[in-house]
Amino acid sequence: MSNIIVGRSHEKEILDELLLSPKAELLAIYGRRRVGKTYLVRSYLEKYITFSCSGQIDGTMESQIKNFYLQLKKYFPAKKNIKQPETWHEAFTLLQACLNNVSHKKKKVIFIDELPWLETRKSEFLSCFSYFWNMYAETRSDLLVIICGSAASWMIQKVVNNKGGLHNRITRRMRMLPFTLAETNEYLLHHHISLSTYQVCQLYMVTGGVPHYLNGIKKSRSVAQNIQQICFTKDGLLTGEFDNLYKSLFNFPDKHIAVVAALAKKQSGLSRQSLLKIAKLPSGGSLTKALDELTESGFVLKSNPYGKSQRDSLYRLIDEFSLFYFRFMHKTPSEQKNYWLSISQSSAYFSWCGYAFENLCMRHLDALKEAMGIAGIASTEASWYYPGKAEEKGVQIDLIIHRADNCINLCEIKFSEQPFTITKAIATQVAQKRDLFKQYTGAKQQVLLTWITMKGLVDNNWRQQVVDVELKADSLLKGVFNKA
Repeated sequence: MSNIIVGRSHEKEILDELLLSPKAELLAIYGRRRVGKTYLVRSYLEKYITFSCSGQIDGTMESQIKNFYLQLKKYFPAKKNIKQPETWHEAFTLLQACLNNVSHKKKKVIFIDELPWLETRKSEFLSCFSYFWNMYAETRSDLLVIICGSAASWMIQKVVNNKGGLHNRITRRMRMLPFTLAETNEYLLHHHISLSTYQVCQLYMVTGGVPHYLNGIKKSRSVAQNIQQICFTKDGLLTGEFDNLYKSLFNFPDKHIAVVAALAKKQSGLSRQSLLKIAKLPSGGSLTKALDELTESGFVLKSNPYGKSQRDSLYRLIDEFSLFYFRFMHKTPSEQKNYWLSISQSSAYFSWCGYAFENLCMRHLDALKEAMGIAGIASTEASWYYPGKAEEKGVQIDLIIHRADNCINLCEIKFSEQPFTITKAIATQVAQKRDLFKQYTGAKQQVLLTWITMKGLVDNNWRQQVVDVELKADSLLKGVFNKA
């Protein structure tokens, strides 16, 4: 391989398995734009790609077929006097004839990128592709066909859940998500940008670990300067990204944007009914579809409050860039000199950091469980809310890890620039949360008060009383674990 691929160990394992498979394989890859789908396939499978083409945005059927034809000429130069096809059926018949002349025995990869753009009106592309797979490709054990697209809703509806010729034909699916925090750190180090855990978290809370967004980070600038440059300058990398992002993912994104705008207003998440009210959307299948697509695309987290049923599900916006956009970019002029440099010292910034860090932890539950030494223990994660009474205040616990080993972690997530100090008031509040949780849920398990902080806890008497498990953000990068 000529290109170095940072992270993506799970995805590379899947590709390795498919290369060694004794049968034909059809892999569907989807995920948000700029997440590195094309780069992964082209870089990791470079020596196996026998044919590759890509859809052209807003291209006509004629232009798409011409592009396909030009790629055939490029990949099969020995095939002289190839006549340009006029239909997709002719195009795939031509591809089949070219593949029949390839003699080597190793796996041959057919990579069709941006598949949704190829399905133009009345083109019958998907029908012809289905026929190509069912009647030819599936019969050849030496073929790995990869179809890829950024339009997540289209890929899910038309390919993954296809009811026609591709029904149950996808042998593997790969939803590519942004980098984890550890992969983000690895990516920055690969580009000779060495930052503290705190600084990596700051960047992650804006970019969400999307590789293309990280390309805008320069080592000559501070974190604040980098955010100012990519988000608040006229030609900044992310200045117009929000609209482009949702338009590329969803065919009719207005409902999706209305949903995320409503969820951005409520830190702890919204029920379906509350979402309908705040977003001012009609009840029906269109909302369900939008929520399902946002969840499948990794923008929204659906969870059940502790002890509640599916009907009480909460939806929470967890896409970092969307959260940052609605908090700071939405109503800010595209170019405002030194805007971020000044606001990054304000109370509004630290208030956002608290939510964004909590969100980051929600995104990295597997890493947190590994750091706690419970990665191999089955668990369910939930939130819990007690509305309170006239004489009692309500209580909110945003993360509960209910473990199969008869333990429950009640998690306090705190963001601060310095080690966090537990005061008497905070200790009393947390102890009350634990007691109310046990009282009103009837929990008989061992309840562990678990603190997840950016830079650890100041060691004082209150820490000794209300901390059973302590994790620092470093654990998301290096697996460092401290038990109180």
